[in-house]
Amino acid sequence: MNKYLSEPSSAIYILFAACGREEGHGRAEESGGKLHLITRNLQEVLGEDKLKAILQERELKVYWGTATTGKPHVAYFVPMSKIADFLKAGCEVTILFADLHAYLDNMKAPWELLELRTQYYEEVIKAMLESIGVPLDKLKFVKGTDYQLSREYTLDVYRLSSMVTEHDAKKAGAEVVKQVEHPLLSGLLYPGLQALDEEYLKVDAQFGGVDQRKIFTLAEKYLPSLGYAKRIHMMNPMVPGLTGAKMSSSEEESKIDLLDKKEDVKKKLKKAFCEPGNVQNNGVLSFVKHVLFPLHAEFVIKRDAKWGGDKVYTVYEEVEQDFSEELIHPGDLKASVEVALDKLLDPIRKKFERPDLRKLTNTAYPGPSKNKGAAKGNPKNTEEDDIVPSRLDIRVGKVISVEKHPDADSLYLEKIDVGEAEPRTVVSGLVAYISQEQLQDRLVVLLCNLKPQKMRGVESQAMLLCASVEGEPRRVEPLDPPEGSSPGERVFIEGYEAGKPDDELKPKKKVFEKLQVDMKISGECVAQWNEKDLMTKLGQVTCKTLKGGNIS
Repeated sequence: MNKYLSEPSSAIYILFAACGREEGHGRAEESGGKLHLITRNLQEVLGEDKLKAILQERELKVYWGTATTGKPHVAYFVPMSKIADFLKAGCEVTILFADLHAYLDNMKAPWELLELRTQYYEEVIKAMLESIGVPLDKLKFVKGTDYQLSREYTLDVYRLSSMVTEHDAKKAGAEVVKQVEHPLLSGLLYPGLQALDEEYLKVDAQFGGVDQRKIFTLAEKYLPSLGYAKRIHMMNPMVPGLTGAKMSSSEEESKIDLLDKKEDVKKKLKKAFCEPGNVQNNGVLSFVKHVLFPLHAEFVIKRDAKWGGDKVYTVYEEVEQDFSEELIHPGDLKASVEVALDKLLDPIRKKFERPDLRKLTNTAYPGPSKNKGAAKGNPKNTEEDDIVPSRLDIRVGKVISVEKHPDADSLYLEKIDVGEAEPRTVVSGLVAYISQEQLQDRLVVLLCNLKPQKMRGVESQAMLLCASVEGEPRRVEPLDPPEGSSPGERVFIEGYEAGKPDDELKPKKKVFEKLQVDMKISGECVAQWNEKDLMTKLGQVTCKTLKGGNIS
């Protein structure tokens, strides 16, 4: 026998060591369970080792922030379900209403509406959390301007600005901050402010979508330079919306709003992309995976007895497998999601029946002014500052001829048929991007009611709309109307089919410039304004390859 085992002190040490191992094993099991809750359904975690170490010692402090811009919709249930997971795991959770960020991101929230939209976000997100059974007393709610205007925070913004390069700031915000041809300085500040929030909210981790990864890596790179700790970053996958990335619609129904009536939910789900057997880009299935299963641990497919009757699923993968094998009909899947979704939305709808919240909704998100009392034959809006897409006269055109500008090597002169008695002369700077042969006889998209402008001595009578992506080299492609379109056909924006374009857009009012800020190419190469498709009666306006590009 080892002589040390005969010593009483050694025996006591061994007893305590054994107890310590048992206690440590218990802590490890507990932290392992918490780790599973915290990380399930995430696409990526930066700093997982640090996360595990913290869970061995104490509860994790995490925050999720949302910029108070457009109305939250049903996709917000995805982060809400993760917040429920964090709370189940014992985390201390802070929700940040990032009002200042909303203004900095190309003024998506006008300053005069900032406070109202922040109030709306707080009310609607609290209602969402209550609808999924999350106790609000365990959450901390913070407004960005409560601390982001302090002397200390402002000084840190200046300190950070002296370290972060323009390249790094632009790269960090590329997938979050709206990208425009002439970006505002505010968009470059946005990623740095989000990084500083981690320090000022005193958290261990930040949670967000994987589209924020570049902002998270900027925070990891630069916060230590200010003497602050590098945080953990947890990212949700970017899941398609219920309408699906591949859905085509000529109506303003691309999203399900949290306050939509039951009949509207039914109508929008009916139109949702849900091809039999196709599990890719299927927003209906994504909602089942990322919201319904985490919240309820089961999902019921409701169907007629002649098709097998109701079936209860307790594992999401079985739902996906049965759908891929076409054992679940898309109609049954949509109907079942409709039941579950209405159950989530009912408490929110009920809460917003209150007169004060109805008023808040209408004032925070005022609809476009009605064109009242316009004189017959005068399409001009009575309110000159009513900036709506229906004021733009966008048409399909066909290029009849193309030649080089006699006084400018970078410009083409094109004759383009836009459905009028005579073709229009258009001057465009496309020489570096597309050949004359490629332009000849092709269909294009034109903005026809800008004031004609002389370009190197030649009057241009319309603007040829193109997708563009900045970089070295810059890439440009003309927009493509749907196949089979005819010259002169109107191009409209979903939801703005009604209304008559201005005879001529006044240059001082900058109507097109203000609308252009929200014009972009989607991930499916569809031309959009504010995430609403540019359409003709035959379908979507697209481009060939420039996903995420700007439209100019």
